[in-house]
Amino acid sequence: MAESQTAARIAFGRKKFLMKEGVEAVTVRRMADVVGTSSMAIHKHYVNREVLLNAIAGVSFEELGKAWSKPAEVVGFDERFAKLLDAFLDLALARPHLYTFLHTTRREEARCFPTDFRGCGSRTYSPIMRVIEQGIHEGLLRSDDALEVTLVFVSGVQGLVQLYQAGHISLSKQDFRAPCLRSVRRILDGVGA
Repeated sequence: MAESQTAARIAFGRKKFLMKEGVEAVTVRRMADVVGTSSMAIHKHYVNREVLLNAIAGVSFEELGKAWSKPAEVVGFDERFAKLLDAFLDLALARPHLYTFLHTTRREEARCFPTDFRGCGSRTYSPIMRVIEQGIHEGLLRSDDALEVTLVFVSGVQGLVQLYQAGHISLSKQDFRAPCLRSVRRILDGVGA
């Protein structure tokens, strides 16, 4: 019983801690302090820091994938795309440490383009790619490789987020969304049919 309670406390505390403190602060010792247990108890569940971080990434991508699949219920291409952009920006702006960890921190277990992104290989990339495929299928976008077109969109928005997080774009979080949407619109116009 106590063992499952420790595992539950660790699971609850790990992502919350990363979101508050950032990936650099996540150590087995700090996690033990946050959870209120010993380093040995953490090691019992996570052999090392890398395994702990991979667990955080796995849970986070699963949660995001579920949330990002909801725009798939929206019928119109433009609305689906706008909702996915909003979801992406919600992550980047409201949880910057988690965003940075998931999208810019080097991890050995991270999925790699293009192999790991084909089909449904990524819980966060796949919903965006499905919208691109929808646009191509409906004749709104030129016939092209949906995987690579998705990369253009994702990398464009990620680049803007990187500039924003580094302090090179001086807009409020709310105002930052507008140039992101306009940039995506320009890309859509460029690949439009």
